Amino acid sequence: MTRAQTKKEAILQAASKFFAERGYWDTSVNDISKATGVAEGTIFYHFQTKEDLFLAVLQKFKEDFVGTFKQHLQETEFASGLEMVEGAISFYLYQSSVMEERFLLLHRHHYYQIAPDNPKCWQYLEEIYSGLISIFEQAIIRGMEDGSIRTVSPNKKALLIFTLIDGLVRLDTYNLYQATALYEEVIESCRCWLKP
Repeated sequence: MTRAQTKKEAILQAASKFFAERGYWDTSVNDISKATGVAEGTIFYHFQTKEDLFLAVLQKFKEDFVGTFKQHLQETEFASGLEMVEGAISFYLYQSSVMEERFLLLHRHHYYQIAPDNPKCWQYLEEIYSGLISIFEQAIIRGMEDGSIRTVSPNKKALLIFTLIDGLVRLDTYNLYQATALYEEVIESCRCWLKP
């Protein structure tokens, strides 16, 4: 834990690492306590249960990643909606390499088994994915307005593009294939789907 980092931030950071690497069930509060030097009682002061801690990790991922993504696109000037779609693809691939650990957390299958029994977990996962898909949807709508994208169903095309990119990132997450190796092919496919 660094001086500038609060105990709560240190707990969240360590928990995120353990949940990503080991999963929810194979991570103990004791592991997090040892890694941070923070007593278990202090962890339970900030988060009443391990489940609450996991939910806080998901919420932080949502705030950090979706928020950073939206901010990046707002601060970047794009000549067209099609260019914005391509910029969103690039940024997603870049973030998946910068936030590799968090993507591993997001791509662990058993969190989706927890979600049906935990409405808050379901909500955070849904907000993460719907937030990301809406970024692509907004770019497609902009492209239809400026003529760089033909008339399509923005939501369906956004979902297809996101699924393609996230699928590649999942392969990368599990060290099966390097997602960026197919960057040009992904861009070419998206142009075929979208250009007038």
